[in-house]
Order: sequence, then structure tokens, then C-alpha cells
Amino acid sequence: MSKRGFKNHPYIPNSVPEVQEEMLREIGLSSLEDLHAEIPEELRLNRTMDLPPAILSEFELRKHVERILARNKTCKTYLNFLGAGCYQHYVPSICDEINSRGEFLTAYGGEAYNDHGRFQALFEYQSLMAELLDFDVVNVPTMDGAQAAATAIRMAGRINGRKEVLVPKALDREKYLTMKNYGRPAVELIEVDYDVKTGRLDLSDLKRKLSDCTAAVYFENPNFFGVIEDMGQEISDLAHSAGALSVVGVDPITLGVLAPPSHYGADIICGDLQTLGMHMNYGGGQAGFISTRDEERFVMEFPSRLFGIAPTTVEGEYGFGDVAYDRTSFGHHREHGKEYVGTQAALWGITAGVYLSTMGPLGMKEVGDTMVKNAHYAKQRLAEVPGLRTDKFSGSFFKEFVIDFSETGKTVAEINRLLLEKGIFGGYDLSKDHPELGQSALYCVTEVHSKEELDQLADTLNSIVNAGGSRRAE
Repeated sequence: MSKRGFKNHPYIPNSVPEVQEEMLREIGLSSLEDLHAEIPEELRLNRTMDLPPAILSEFELRKHVERILARNKTCKTYLNFLGAGCYQHYVPSICDEINSRGEFLTAYGGEAYNDHGRFQALFEYQSLMAELLDFDVVNVPTMDGAQAAATAIRMAGRINGRKEVLVPKALDREKYLTMKNYGRPAVELIEVDYDVKTGRLDLSDLKRKLSDCTAAVYFENPNFFGVIEDMGQEISDLAHSAGALSVVGVDPITLGVLAPPSHYGADIICGDLQTLGMHMNYGGGQAGFISTRDEERFVMEFPSRLFGIAPTTVEGEYGFGDVAYDRTSFGHHREHGKEYVGTQAALWGITAGVYLSTMGPLGMKEVGDTMVKNAHYAKQRLAEVPGLRTDKFSGSFFKEFVIDFSETGKTVAEINRLLLEKGIFGGYDLSKDHPELGQSALYCVTEVHSKEELDQLADTLNSIVNAGGSRRAE
């Protein structure tokens, strides 16, 4: 460390006073404060920030950060049954190995002539997703599934020139608000009720709200409550009869056992890629996809990048590059682009491609079958706990289902707090976003849960809601 003391930052060479002075002289300023002269005095912090003493050793800094991180309660040490849009699935080691390689991890804005490998990797991802969805065109990923859904309904509105989009009331509220915010003022969202018995979309309410102003009917399969919309073709037919498009949100990890939306009338398919080889991360791990048929009216409305394959001048050789680049906001259209698209989540597209190529059709079927079996076993065990209602909806479900705790006399928040004390993350509290369901929670069970862990959940809930009672209802 320099004799000048703590003014020198150990990791930032430009913190040396002589270096700073030389840089200021070069640009004609006398102090660092002059860089911010345009900021009004009343907005400036005119005191020293209340920060702890600097940690000058990298070793000590690492220990300090690790001590902070050790206070986290994570799914590595706690059982997790929380889903609702971000899910705990097994991530094959090869996904982390490939997406951490420098040529993928650090590549950002390259073009085909200098970043050909990344272009090819993303083309392969698009091809694998297209096979999974049984559709023709897939984009380079958007930031997350909510943005993909929002963009999909904007595309629908541009295609048929209409401004109303029917969306299910059984929808993640955060996604709904993203779609509403992103859609305004081009499209207006109108909610369609769900059937209180089955949990599926209420087709009678859908028919009442369809009109010649409807640009699209958006629904999800499975829906937010985990219920499978087995009337997907009828929903699409109703949309088409009104001149609207059918836009379907789908969890891609379900498609090893469920038919893709292209088989029941979807015009645009969208969703989140997080379930395909991405860890749950705070503020990350999400990436959205959009897929359509290979028709000009659809392709030219994609605001994001599409990569294609073409033969080169060398016989037997192929190259990879952008398709219809000038339809994008960063192409020739700029401010006249259909939507603004900036930084995207291309690295997660490569990750999803690695996951799909590793799993293959058989692997996708196996993981889907495992989730269905685990979720149904969990629901059966929880149904044996006195006071719990697992029959809120009669519709078939995939990996998520609703549990009603109203008869226990405890709130979901209270139950989740007590579960946390036992090392378990409980289900998503629905009482705020969907108060009509009472004290209900959305529980998620995936392929990572063992029978012993599901039994542990049932036994722990039994001890919480029936203190002093028997382990199982007789």
C-alpha cells in the first residue's frame, strides 16, 4: 500500500491521486466535484457516507462476504415447495459447464463474422425448442416469460389491428402487471373468470367477452393454479371465430408428457425457459421465448432477433446469421421499430439448448412423468391431514396445486412462518392476489422431491395445524 494511505483503492489503479489529477488536467477540470457541476446542490450528499472501515485484504473481504451469504436460507439446506413462476428443477452439470465457458459467458454484441459459434449455438437452441413446441420459428430469448407474453400480445395486436386482449383471471399478478404496463397504450387487457369448480378458464365468460375488438385470447397451460386447460382447442376455436389469435403461455418442461399448444390451435406460443437447466437466482435465471408458424405476417412482427442457417460459397458448408434484421429496433428501423428491444438473455438460450440436447425426447418424458407422480403423491398425502382441503379444484394438474388452509384457523402467512422454523419453504400465499380463494396456497412439487421429503411435508403440516393430533387422519 502507498504512503499516501487509504485514499488509494487496492483494486482500482485510477484511485491514485496523481493519476486522478493528470486525468482531470487532461479534460480541463480541477476536481472530481466538477464532474457533477450540473447536479443541483440540494441533491448532493454533502457528508461522508456512513460506511464501515475498508477491507484491504482480498482474503478478509472474501471471508466477510461469505459470512454474510451464510445467513441466507437456501434450497440447498431447506426443503422447498414454492413455485409460482420460478421453479426448483435439477440442473445437469453440463449446463453450468457450457454456459460458464468464456466464449459464451462474455460474448455480448458480436456479429456473424466474429461470433459465429454463438450464432450457431443459438440457432441450435431455436431448432430444439421448435421441435419441442412442434412449431417453426423461435426467437432469441427475451428477458423473461412475462416480457415474452407481453410481446406476444403486442404482436397479435399489430397483426390484426385490434386493441383488446382477453387474459385469464387465474394469472400471476406480477405477470399481469407486466403485460398491462408493456401493452399500454397499444392493447387493453380484459380478464376472463375461471370456473370455481375446475379451476379452468370459464368458457361461458370467454364467449361473453369476445368481440370484434379482440386481438387475442391469451391463456396458459398449465394455468397459474397448476390446472391443465384440457379445452385448449375449444378456446382457440372461440378466439378464431371472433377473428382473434390464440396466444398460449406454456411451461416447456411439461411438453415431454403434454401436447404442445401448436396441437390445439395456438397461433403464438410463449413462456419462460427457466425450467430448462437454469438455477433459481435472485433477479436472474429467467428468459422468455416466443414461437410462431413460419408465415410472413408472424415473422415480421417479432421485435427480437431470429437466427437462421444458409449455405456459404463453399460447397457443404453452412453459416448462421440474422433473419430479417431490419425489422428490429436495433436494425435500420431504430425509432420506427415495432417495439424497442435492448439487452436480451441469449446466454440462457444456449443453456436451454444444452438442457434439451442432454435430455432428449426420452429424458423430457421421464422428467415429466416423475413430476406428475410426485405431485399426485404429495396431494394424496396432504389430503390425509385433517383440516387441509386439497380438492379446491377438480381439474387435472401437473406440478402445482392449491391447498386451502381456511378450516385450520391459521393464515397461510402463519403456517409458512412455522414451516420455515422447521426448515421448509411453504407454498405461495394466494390470499392477497386471489382473496376469493380464502387462506389458500399454491404448492409446487417437481422431480427433485423424494417420497421421504413429501412425507416430511405432510407430517410437518399435520403437526402445525393439528397440534397434539395423530400423524394421519384415520
